Amino acid sequence: MTRRIRVIDLGYTGPMSILSDIEKRGLDAAYAEAVAGQDEGGIPIGSVLMTKSGEIVARGHNQRVQTGDSTAHAETVCIRNAGRRRDWHELVLVSTLSPCAMCTGTAVLHQIPRVIIGEHETFLGREDWMHAEGIEVVVADDERCIAIMRTFIEEHPELWNEDIGIPPEC
Repeated sequence: MTRRIRVIDLGYTGPMSILSDIEKRGLDAAYAEAVAGQDEGGIPIGSVLMTKSGEIVARGHNQRVQTGDSTAHAETVCIRNAGRRRDWHELVLVSTLSPCAMCTGTAVLHQIPRVIIGEHETFLGREDWMHAEGIEVVVADDERCIAIMRTFIEEHPELWNEDIGIPPEC
């Protein structure tokens, strides 16, 4: 499978780079989390938190449908699973989908310096906010991440709209 790597530039200055082999493995692990969430009947978004050397310190996937918790997005679940830490500023957050405002705020609060995003074609989160806070954001344009979200949105538009805060039609 060919993986296209594209670094986005939203007009902000800051370090830009492409994914390392370690970060590709992190994206593979996040994608596996997305598949696990989908297999549970949930929204297929996954996330991992890892050290720069590649050790995965936490995993998570969107569990909003499964738990009834509206804050159980992949990135927040992953960060909750990491527990109390003092090394947030040395970690990399990897997510299959562009983080929403809540998940972006969590990354900003914890001063995570680098966020790897599988795709932002189906949903563009608050990458602008992360850039403004000095977080390095890299979008991988991963075909697997795009395909799993496109299929999910097509098959479950009501769940997707609920997840991103679009009210049902009256």
